[in-house]
Amino acid sequence: MKFYPKNIVLLIAMFLLMCSVAINAQNDENNQVDNQVKKEQPNEQNNPAPNDNAKDKGKDKGKPIDYFKMAYTALGGLGIFFLGMKFLSESLQAMTGDLIKKLITKATSNRIIAVLVGLSVTALIQSSSISTVMVVGLVNAQLMNLMQAIGVILGANIGTTITGWILAIKIGKYGLLLIGLGIFPMLFMKRSTLAAIGKAVVALGFIFFGLQLMSGAFKPLRSHQGFISFLEYFDAQSIMSLFGCVAIGCCMTFIIQSSSAMLGITMVLAGNGSLSFATAAALVLGENIGTTITAQLACIGGSTNAKRAAVSHACFNLFGVFVMILIFQPYIAFIENIIPGLADQISSDGSKQYIAAHIAASHTIFNVSATILFLPFTQYLARLVCWIIPDSKTKEVAQLKYLQAGGYQSSGVSLKMASLELENMAQITKQSLKHTRTYLLEKEKPSKEDFDEVMHLEKITDNVQEEITSFVCRAMEGSLITQQTEEAYTIIRAADELESIADQATALCIYRWRIHKNKQTFSDSAWQQLSEYYESTYTLFNSVVENIRDLEGKVEHYDREAAKLSATANEMRDKHVERMRDGTCKPLSALTFSDIFVSLRRIKNHTINFVDAVNFQNMKMQERTETEGQD
Repeated sequence: MKFYPKNIVLLIAMFLLMCSVAINAQNDENNQVDNQVKKEQPNEQNNPAPNDNAKDKGKDKGKPIDYFKMAYTALGGLGIFFLGMKFLSESLQAMTGDLIKKLITKATSNRIIAVLVGLSVTALIQSSSISTVMVVGLVNAQLMNLMQAIGVILGANIGTTITGWILAIKIGKYGLLLIGLGIFPMLFMKRSTLAAIGKAVVALGFIFFGLQLMSGAFKPLRSHQGFISFLEYFDAQSIMSLFGCVAIGCCMTFIIQSSSAMLGITMVLAGNGSLSFATAAALVLGENIGTTITAQLACIGGSTNAKRAAVSHACFNLFGVFVMILIFQPYIAFIENIIPGLADQISSDGSKQYIAAHIAASHTIFNVSATILFLPFTQYLARLVCWIIPDSKTKEVAQLKYLQAGGYQSSGVSLKMASLELENMAQITKQSLKHTRTYLLEKEKPSKEDFDEVMHLEKITDNVQEEITSFVCRAMEGSLITQQTEEAYTIIRAADELESIADQATALCIYRWRIHKNKQTFSDSAWQQLSEYYESTYTLFNSVVENIRDLEGKVEHYDREAAKLSATANEMRDKHVERMRDGTCKPLSALTFSDIFVSLRRIKNHTINFVDAVNFQNMKMQERTETEGQD
């Protein structure tokens, strides 16, 4: 067991947090005892005035609310809740990352299987946002068609309802206990399954503790006349107030970018008696619309089909909410009949103990019913979104295929997506070398189109490398096991090698442009040597790209080919010196020729470095797969 400085700091912070909460709880308990004693003390008169108790109640009711305390407690609770949801998602992703990858590949044209895949993935990682972003990325990469994407998104909507049932569990007072039980394996069992389990336990503790803090913060509002009057406008009893509740739920979810957090806030307000069940159910409908903004953000800069997948998510939820609004009262009555207890029954302490389960049920029933209702019509939904977003008239340039710019995935899945993006980057680099060959080896006037294309592709490789690096670095901030961390480093290294090759391709084109501009000339033997060496270098890189997933056993072969190229380059250098000595090659042309060969040798060196990096990554992935198979 290793002690890391940051872990010690976290542990001390957690200890101080628990102490602070314990002191506050003790003070609250002492105040309750004092109030109870005061109530039990006999009055100086044996027969107190009949209106004394009424005066006390009026004094209690008129007690001013400490808005600052309510605000910082609610915000602190929301922050702890957010942290818990983040930890829970990360820990589950760390434990099920490879399973998620396998499930995603099972999404077929069969709509029911696609729904089950979406449900399973979202249930495992507890984030419909991540599932939806993954789907948009796969559609953007042409690994999933629009029909498959719609099915997975429908399933993700059902999978996310599990969160509501977790929030409905009445164990808020044990939140700190869960944090205490999970914090030690989380901090001191670094990068292990036990650490991931500990993190999940801590996450649940944070979730329940955050909800408890928010519940305590919002309690004074249930007797605040201004807040009560405000809620009367949104009681979901009329069609206008119903639409108002849906709009509020949508806007709030859009603002805080988390339907789970908004669902938790809704449950807290309803549980305190501030909201009726009908109002809470209407807010949940709006939250289902607001959560679709995540997919809209993820598809920015994506392909036409990726945008269609995101729009299909919004259309499905909008249609579903519209249908539920039409049958809202029967919908509420149905939930009241199937869930035990009356949702709006008020307990002696003013809370509604059954309403959380009713809200969770409304969330589940809405998504399940909408999926069953619209699943047979997915092809019509696909046609609708194709009509909304027609095919682009301009040719789409392949840039990022598997990642979304500035986006995120789960830690384990991120490495797989980054590996696929690395393969895409290799293909882009190959295209760059192909256009470079055409431009460089043209003896007369080289094509400006090839030059512009090489420059354009170089910008793309720069962008892809930057996104791969930042994407993998964000993944490394999550819960990665040792082999995954090593994979992450090699992905970054391999992307850097490809970007360097694209840079050298650009340099070669600039050298050829210099030859044309300065009217330099090469001898026929020089052109022949240059052509042969470039073809050999290009063949080496092309072979590596074609075998990028199966480099094991081929590394020595590529090393031998690189050694042959080095020997050939030495021979060509000697012949080049002879041409200079004979006066066949002019000094300025000789200098350019040398620069070209330096760039070609660097391409060869970067290619071999790329082989080493990718082969190391493949070996680590195979080792991890074998280890997990034994477990």
